[in-house]
Amino acid sequence: MNVRLLSQVLSLRAAWRRRDGWDPARIAAHQEQALHRLRAATYAGSEFYRHRHAGLHDAPLQELPSVTKADLMEHFDEAITTPDLSLADLEDHVRALTASGGDPGRPFRGRWWVAATAGTTGRRGIFAWNRSEWAAVLASYARANDWAGIALNPRQPLKTALVSSRVPTHQSAVVGASVRSLVVPTLRLDVTAPMEETVAALNRFQPRVLVGYASALGPLAAEQREGRLHIAPQGIMSASEVLTAQAAAEMQAAWGTAPFDVYAATETAGIASPCIYRNRHVYEDLVIVEPVDPAGNPVPPGTTGAKLLVTVLFSRTLPLIRYEMSDTIRLDGRGCPCGRSFQLLEDVEGRLEDVLRLPGRKGAVSIHPNVFHLVLDDVAASGWQVVQEAAGLRVLVTGLLPGASLEGVHTAVASALEAAGVAGLSVDVQAVDQLERTPLGKAPFVRALRASP
Repeated sequence: MNVRLLSQVLSLRAAWRRRDGWDPARIAAHQEQALHRLRAATYAGSEFYRHRHAGLHDAPLQELPSVTKADLMEHFDEAITTPDLSLADLEDHVRALTASGGDPGRPFRGRWWVAATAGTTGRRGIFAWNRSEWAAVLASYARANDWAGIALNPRQPLKTALVSSRVPTHQSAVVGASVRSLVVPTLRLDVTAPMEETVAALNRFQPRVLVGYASALGPLAAEQREGRLHIAPQGIMSASEVLTAQAAAEMQAAWGTAPFDVYAATETAGIASPCIYRNRHVYEDLVIVEPVDPAGNPVPPGTTGAKLLVTVLFSRTLPLIRYEMSDTIRLDGRGCPCGRSFQLLEDVEGRLEDVLRLPGRKGAVSIHPNVFHLVLDDVAASGWQVVQEAAGLRVLVTGLLPGASLEGVHTAVASALEAAGVAGLSVDVQAVDQLERTPLGKAPFVRALRASP
């Protein structure tokens, strides 16, 4: 890691630890001040936001219009606050980095760290951060270790293995390459690589922290239980995918410690992570999160929103104010034995895109992934996936538990769908060695049929 960048990250971590003792009033005051600074910098540098918020520059945050990824990408050159960058510049950089397989941790033009989203839920997004912002991104991910009680000790390197995407423009690759140092030796593994290669690499490396997609950690837990993987991580960090209770239990059985379910996104960096009591706290000093209903109205605590609006308080290069995400989350109250007053994130149920629209007896019906979880979690040994196609649904199962059969799985899925109001739908159940993954290596439980442009 660049020495200057490392110094900034360590400085932020030290400052942020002092915030752990803040009470709700102090958190709210900080949010108000940080939001004021963000809006002032945004209106000074971003033509897009000046026009978008015309007549509302002094209005409360909740009165501002939301912004989608498509909005930002369509008006990128007006939204960004520096004349030194354009969308064309970054597109060229992303293409060159992908083609060359270069070092994703090396900043573009020596000044900007760049990551792209895959575009699996719509248009691909490209995001850039200056040095100060990128230090905050890295520190937000490091906070997950801090809150989990995993100390950074120069005398005991924090050997971290990251099992996710090796696509050089994915944020996990950029983060992994950026933090690699003597203090944080980092092993980056491709989630799509053959399992025996991944197991051998982990056995050699012996990580203190194992980070990965839930769909990658589950099979590794099975390898540990079968005696082929021999590691003893102090912490297991699951990120970027929904972590089910069953998968968490399998990881705890394998490694003797429950995983920490970290909530983050490319655009925002860390949003929430668990403390040692496994209660997820929102990083309210870094982001403002607003679960809202389909019309954009706030939902009360304890209610799952239809989508999420996020304001990133440290964003400056490409400001994110009420940035719209399709995640459906539920916030709870405050108060935790760990002593932190940061709001609790009770559940992340996935994305709107994970909800399937299927033919029903009285028109189309919406089927939440929980319908499939209730059936498939108890029969699949290593994982499952439901893929919507024009002809119906393909149900992929990796490994059947004792007593389960493909015929039984078909009957159970068909019955659950019928009970939910689905009619006349073909269901094809298949046993496979590996689940289908997105270009960034994720294996979502549910893959909806993409609408034609």
